[in-house]
Amino acid sequence: MNVQENREIKWTRSASWRRIILLCLIIVPTITASRYMAGVLPYKGGTPIEIGLVVVFAILFAWISIGFWTAMLGFLVLLKQKKSFSLTSDIKDTPLDIKDPEAKTAILVPIYNEDVHRVMAGVRTTLQTLRNTGQDQNFHIFILSDTTDPDIWVHEETAWYELCREEEAFGSVFYRHRKSNVKRKSGNVADFCRRWGKSYRYMIVFDADSIMSGVTMVRMVQIMEQRPNIGILQTPPAAVNRQSLISRVQQFANRAYGPIFAAGLHFWVLGDAQYWGHNAIIRVEPFMEHCQLPRLPGKGPLSGDILSHDFVEAALMRRAGYGVWLAYDMEGSYEETPPTLLDELKRDRRWCQGNLQHLRLIFTRGLFPVHRALFINGVMSYGSAFLWLLFLVLSSIEAITEVIIEPQYFPSAELALFPEWPVWYPHWAITLLGSTVLILFLPKVLTILYITFVEKKAHQFGGFIRLCFSVLIEIVLSTLLAPIRMIFHSRFVVMTLAGRATGWGTQTRDDRGTTWGDAFQYHIGQTLLAALWGTLLYEFNPSFFWWMSPILGALFFSVPISALTSRVSIGKALKRNGILLTPEEKNLPLELKILDEKMGAPLSYTPFPLPREQGFVRAVVDPTVLALHTSLILRHRIASPSIRRRREDIQEKALLYGPESLTQKEKMELLRDPEQLKELHQRVWRIPEWERAAQWGLE
Repeated sequence: MNVQENREIKWTRSASWRRIILLCLIIVPTITASRYMAGVLPYKGGTPIEIGLVVVFAILFAWISIGFWTAMLGFLVLLKQKKSFSLTSDIKDTPLDIKDPEAKTAILVPIYNEDVHRVMAGVRTTLQTLRNTGQDQNFHIFILSDTTDPDIWVHEETAWYELCREEEAFGSVFYRHRKSNVKRKSGNVADFCRRWGKSYRYMIVFDADSIMSGVTMVRMVQIMEQRPNIGILQTPPAAVNRQSLISRVQQFANRAYGPIFAAGLHFWVLGDAQYWGHNAIIRVEPFMEHCQLPRLPGKGPLSGDILSHDFVEAALMRRAGYGVWLAYDMEGSYEETPPTLLDELKRDRRWCQGNLQHLRLIFTRGLFPVHRALFINGVMSYGSAFLWLLFLVLSSIEAITEVIIEPQYFPSAELALFPEWPVWYPHWAITLLGSTVLILFLPKVLTILYITFVEKKAHQFGGFIRLCFSVLIEIVLSTLLAPIRMIFHSRFVVMTLAGRATGWGTQTRDDRGTTWGDAFQYHIGQTLLAALWGTLLYEFNPSFFWWMSPILGALFFSVPISALTSRVSIGKALKRNGILLTPEEKNLPLELKILDEKMGAPLSYTPFPLPREQGFVRAVVDPTVLALHTSLILRHRIASPSIRRRREDIQEKALLYGPESLTQKEKMELLRDPEQLKELHQRVWRIPEWERAAQWGLE
């Protein structure tokens, strides 16, 4: 038996016992709490409404128990400081060197209508940090564009060219624009694999806002080289670089609670971990062979292309016999969070549909039980919101029913000597509430203790007092946001199951705030719902109204909550006072310093005073940009006569009325036709009228 087989046997045996323990820790308390819940109810769970309440409560209690026990075990793992099955331990003391020259790695940066300046600053940062390691010859960077905006498309091309020229990166950084956006990001990565996958042993997948240190990427390759049975190695990215209140809260929660939860997740899943779609390294050959995503048959949003592809790719990789691991203690991996609640919810709308698709994949042949459970976990990420809403609605109905319907003291059809009295046990209710609060908030207390007394790094969060105050703010704000998210996520679930699919939108990556108008537009329904709901409860059962007031209050004030949490001014004010501080803000890592420098660097000189954002106009007017753009269109089919006539009509329209008269689709059509574009370039430069020429920036 070789070393790899011995390791496989050890971790699989250990994982089996750990998961049995986890099931016991979830099932036993859930049964106990559910019995308490039934006992609290007037008829001991004997009516249809009470049965529904107990069932929904049991599911939700089991759901939050998973997070609780994950945090508890993560705390114990970090407390022991014994890194059981840690992959980083094997390479901790080894030189930063990739010995095999054939171990080439492609860094993939899939983009879709992104902020070009931020993307290129990130690529420059990645390139420089790799060069700092001396191992950059083993890495190539691929910017894989699915952009559909013609101005951004041209801007990407010129920015890539300027990057390669200034950084001397021709042959190290490549750019490809895909004509067809089939299967979105997963299709973009698959297209890379078909074209260039055989030239690389590994690929590191980024998001548009991902940043990783060169040392981290080299270490990831070293781990993959030492462990040929690992197919995917996922890092836990730290949230950075946002300034709005809600994003600063998320950054703080990510950095404070993240290490404990990551360690706990690693403890349970070991080599059956998840892949989160970015900031991970993948072994290319088995990925190409085993992780091709099927198209789900049928019609509706649960069919077609798989949206949440990362979970499925991890399951397929594991089914092929390769491990999927979380490097829970690896640093130097970063991402950025949505800057507003509305941007977060827009992203969640897509994720909800993708996760619900996993309902159709749970019973796929050959998948490991853990990945089936992770599919269910993904579904519950949004389904739990619907169940929570259902629980609150049933509770409200029960509270109102107690008042308006006369109790049945003799519910049995047979004659009974003694009545069945509805009984309320307040001490049971308090016990149940206390246990739920313990499950929700004990991990946060353990986080404070771990950071302060074990790691002794409270100073990185502003000191012990500020750390405690930051946790308190995070709890309050999360409590206010939870009901708002509940309503939206419940709506997403219903819309998806009802057959309403979502589009593929661009994620906002700057700190723009939510206007009061947008907040009113998206949240006024929740305000009206809370007013109606609260009025009914107060009218019929005032005591239950006060129990529900935190939830109803958050919904009623959802408009100002959404607007104010998006404010950068509030986030920066807290930062100046050391609140919601993160270690990266206290001591900025080198790679984030480089990113800041690249973001603030002056733009390259251009002889034409045209804004870079006017990419289409630049491609028509500037001969250098035109030459670059047409040279990157590798394949151009000769158009049919009808298509050629249509494009000629578009060209005439542009000449007569200027570039603003064209739609995005028309601009894209011209940009894909080098001959038409060159002809338009020549005719624009010959325009005799000053007014028409000025429309193209020729003054």
